[in-house]
Amino acid sequence: MCKELKLVIEVDGSTHQWEETGVKDLKKEKDLIEAGFKVLRFTDEEVLRHIEGVRESIALFVQEIEQSTPLLPRQRGTTEQEP
Repeated sequence: MCKELKLVIEVDGSTHQWEETGVKDLKKEKDLIEAGFKVLRFTDEEVLRHIEGVRESIALFVQEIEQSTPLLPRQRGTTEQEP
């Protein structure tokens, strides 16, 4: 999870093919989207066999997010100065 980009990356294993797990995943994804997050999903096979493609997909997705929603500059703390 990247809070700054509001991005969640999910890696789904073989248990994600089961109906019960799929229902839980859909609810979790819906909740994340309602909270303003974007969800990017990969299967464990994609990660294990095609990691470069996964990396490129993530990089492109992040680039799209950054271009479509400029990030606010980080706020610096302020201190009061004595007179």
